[in-house]
Amino acid sequence: MTHTEILLAALLGAVLLLLAWMSLRLSRLRTEIADRLGDQLGDQLALSMAAQHRELLRDLHEGLGRQTDRIGEHARADRELLQRGLAAASVQLSRSIQTLTHSVDGRLESLAGHVNQRLDEGFRKTNETFASVMARLATIDEAQKKIDGLTTNVVSLQELLGDKRARGAFGEVQLEALVQNALPPDAYAFQAALPNGTRVDCLLTLPPPTGQVAVDAKFPLENYHRMFDASLGELERRAAQQAFRADVRRHVEAIATKYILPGVTSDGAVMFLPAEAVFAEVHAYHPEVVAYAQQRRVWIVSPTTLMAVLNTARAVLKDVETRKQIHVIKDALGKLAKDFHRFDERMNALARHIEQASKDVQDVQTSSRKISAHFQKIESARLDELQGASGEESVTGRLDSPDGAA
Repeated sequence: MTHTEILLAALLGAVLLLLAWMSLRLSRLRTEIADRLGDQLGDQLALSMAAQHRELLRDLHEGLGRQTDRIGEHARADRELLQRGLAAASVQLSRSIQTLTHSVDGRLESLAGHVNQRLDEGFRKTNETFASVMARLATIDEAQKKIDGLTTNVVSLQELLGDKRARGAFGEVQLEALVQNALPPDAYAFQAALPNGTRVDCLLTLPPPTGQVAVDAKFPLENYHRMFDASLGELERRAAQQAFRADVRRHVEAIATKYILPGVTSDGAVMFLPAEAVFAEVHAYHPEVVAYAQQRRVWIVSPTTLMAVLNTARAVLKDVETRKQIHVIKDALGKLAKDFHRFDERMNALARHIEQASKDVQDVQTSSRKISAHFQKIESARLDELQGASGEESVTGRLDSPDGAA
């Protein structure tokens, strides 16, 4: 609703209120006059007042018409002004919208360029990451294959170690590999037969007074595993520990009885435990077993300590071989001494020759200097003689000439 319409409605409301008030006032006047003058005068006055009332209403209607026309003209002027303002505002708004559109288009193009650049970088990094992930997956796949193969080997090793004969064969194979890598072939023998009818896993042949040393592989693994089985109770684990201790003592006794033969082998033998963990368990928690083995002249070794024993044996063998070849070394050193003496004499003779040659060179240089000095003197004397001869010739010429008297 416009401002003009609001004013027009307010004006009409005021006019209606004025007409209602005037009607009420005329009714009150007519009643008063009728009461005072009577009915006749009242009717005449009422007619007169009615005529005046109609005249007043007509004037008021005409005034309202003129006011309405004036208000309509003002309303038309306001509408025209409003339309012109709206048109100008519309033009300005169109221009602003066009400018804003250009600015937004530029911003959108710039933003689209940044977005495309970021997307390209993101795609490139994603491709690199994907390639790296694929390479890692390939590496993981290879590692998984190796783990599967290792698992298969571990399962096979567990199956191998689960049987006593297989464990014995495993210990023998490991013993053979260690001995072959450390000693020469003539210093050992595998599955060697002894005079008492037994066979030992390895018999080392060392120089006197050590002699032949028996090495036997033992692998007490069942009760060792039962000692660390978490599913067993404390009493069962203690029983397994006692059984493990008894197994080791039984092996020590068997080796001492079978493989220590007076006059045939040395006074001691070696019991080889293929597992470092079993060796550590025996030496750490069963010292009475170790003491019993030493009492029976049986030395308990692991793969690491056996390598130390074998290296010591190799050093002894090398020393013995060196001693066997000592006379050869002495002969070689004697011949070398003679050759060096002969070399020293020849070197001295060469030094004397070089010294004589140096002296001869010095003498030659002295003679050369003397000869050079004589040549210089001769050249100097010849030059003086030539100069003297040229002087005499000039004097004789002057005496023989006609102008010589003058």
